[in-house]
Amino acid sequence: MRMKRGVKNFLAGILGVVIVGAVFYGANNSDQVQGGGQAAAADNDGLIPIKTWSQTDCSSTPWVVADKKGFFAEEGLKVVYTGDTQPAQQIPSVINGDNDVGGGTHPNTLAVAINGGAKIKAVVVGGIDPAPDLDPKLRHMAWYVSPESGIKSFKDLNNIQGKVKFSTITTNICADFLANNIADRNNVARDKIEWVTMPDIQAVQAVKQGLVTVAGVHPPYYKSMEDAGMVKIADSFDAGLGPEAGVSYYYFSEDYIKQHPDTVKKFSRAMAKAERWSNANQEEARLLTENWIHVPVSATHYYYGGTDLKPRMIDPWIKDLENANVIPKGKIKSEDLLALDLAQ
Repeated sequence: MRMKRGVKNFLAGILGVVIVGAVFYGANNSDQVQGGGQAAAADNDGLIPIKTWSQTDCSSTPWVVADKKGFFAEEGLKVVYTGDTQPAQQIPSVINGDNDVGGGTHPNTLAVAINGGAKIKAVVVGGIDPAPDLDPKLRHMAWYVSPESGIKSFKDLNNIQGKVKFSTITTNICADFLANNIADRNNVARDKIEWVTMPDIQAVQAVKQGLVTVAGVHPPYYKSMEDAGMVKIADSFDAGLGPEAGVSYYYFSEDYIKQHPDTVKKFSRAMAKAERWSNANQEEARLLTENWIHVPVSATHYYYGGTDLKPRMIDPWIKDLENANVIPKGKIKSEDLLALDLAQ
């Protein structure tokens, strides 16, 4: 399905309706609300289950590491995967109690949802963009074209007549935020980009077949692009935002946080440990990720590794949404996304 930038306000409105509906459902379904309380009770093995969807995308590494390396167990937790959940349903699934926690989620996605009425809060930082002196394969995203396109850089997009099709998993995520900022720095008009939604795993074939001109993917899929002979024209470093270019968060519903603050703190500590381990053991983290998502992986994301919430890292994402008229200026502040009273 093709997504044009010009309909972003409409899409944001639709997401808001979905979120508000989910809030209403959660507030009026006692079984679902009580699901959070049940999830915080220890099973027979003495571990508290934390429910989330399958986590088989580019952000899977901390989940797999925390599970396989025992960081969840150290905190008295275990992860329970509930199956695949489509991106548009992930936040509603946390609100209504089908899942306890969501993650690998960027500030613009959270801000649009909260603007639409979602009662969620981020509790720990996930990924960030690595420092310039670290391996570029760790950078949050990269954009590829086919060698036949003749495109060597973002600036070359101005040589193409009409709009240029870019892949993205959905809108209001890292893909459009970062690509738009790179376009700004290269004097490419944002409305020249036409968004085509698809998972990263489909992007290689899409760019080879000409369904998109530019494919934006995350580190686990860089290898597939390189093996296919695709040409990298930019990565997230080129957005000029520093660590903020890759910042993501893990979040719970406000009800779950209120009912089970200690469980949330344990989760935050376990994920921070997994992130630090992943940064320090990149090859083993890569292999764990590859075995989990079943595609060749050249690298994982780079991670923050702390339990402080860093609200200022969110500011550029909020400003971008405001400038694009996706959310009203001044309505949502960076702090509104965060459970700051739980920061450790």
